[in-house]
Amino acid sequence: MEFLTALGQQTFLQTAVIAGLLASLGCGVIGTFVVVKRIAFLAGGIAHAVLGGMGAALYFGLDPLAGALAAAVLFALLIGWVRLHWQAQEDTLIGALWAIGMALGILFISRTPGYSSDLMSYLFGNILLVPERELWIMAGLDALLLLVIGLFYRQFLAVAFDEEFARLRGVPVAFFYLLLLCLVAVTVVLLIQVVGLILVIALLSLPAAIASHYVHSLVSMMVLATALGGLFTVAGLGLSYAPDLPAGPTIILLAGSAYVVSAVLAGALARRRARQRALAVETGQQKHAAVATLVQRGE
Repeated sequence: MEFLTALGQQTFLQTAVIAGLLASLGCGVIGTFVVVKRIAFLAGGIAHAVLGGMGAALYFGLDPLAGALAAAVLFALLIGWVRLHWQAQEDTLIGALWAIGMALGILFISRTPGYSSDLMSYLFGNILLVPERELWIMAGLDALLLLVIGLFYRQFLAVAFDEEFARLRGVPVAFFYLLLLCLVAVTVVLLIQVVGLILVIALLSLPAAIASHYVHSLVSMMVLATALGGLFTVAGLGLSYAPDLPAGPTIILLAGSAYVVSAVLAGALARRRARQRALAVETGQQKHAAVATLVQRGE
């Protein structure tokens, strides 16, 4: 109740809620592909390599978000190229790129005069400090994501579920795979302000993973994941407000707990359905056996 009262009075809380909802839209749409395609590790490599771009931007006096976006797209293309051409050493090379990005960021930061509290908010997230001007940037990135997905939905669908079939249908799989990773990079930048680089993969994947327990259509997963992301961010803000807890970790803790509960519930429901099917089959077999016995007796 205290949070709701403050929400109606405090502009920074209203901005935080809008930022959370904008971020949830991106993580719901792109996170669905991350979960279906099973590329969370690649997304993690992109997210952590972003630190290099932010450090370089700060060193040269530029906007850290611009550096983050440039680095995210660059490393997305590098990681995608590694995935396409070096599959035998994929994990090691992606881990190396991940480490290189982080190391470059730390080196640039160490050479930047003074201490940047803004960079700490990018690392660990501070949704309460999102400036109003960056809401427009987030809205623009969301619009870009939706436009690209809308234009090439069938191609992304084919690449996500069956690359071989997509090739047979003439879809340029490598191009759309790299484009998907670039969209993941854009989404990572969207989420930086909300939960920070350290926790970004959780919000990118957990809502979509929960949605996958209950729906199987890709569009339905996107819608449900977006709604769940919005619920987690707003509820996390509310839970963290009164005790003055960090909002980002609270949001992730809520999403992680919801995923664990959902996974247990989905597993229990799956086992129950399996028992019901087995019982139905057994009952049907017993009926067939009874009928066959009656026929043999001439009854």
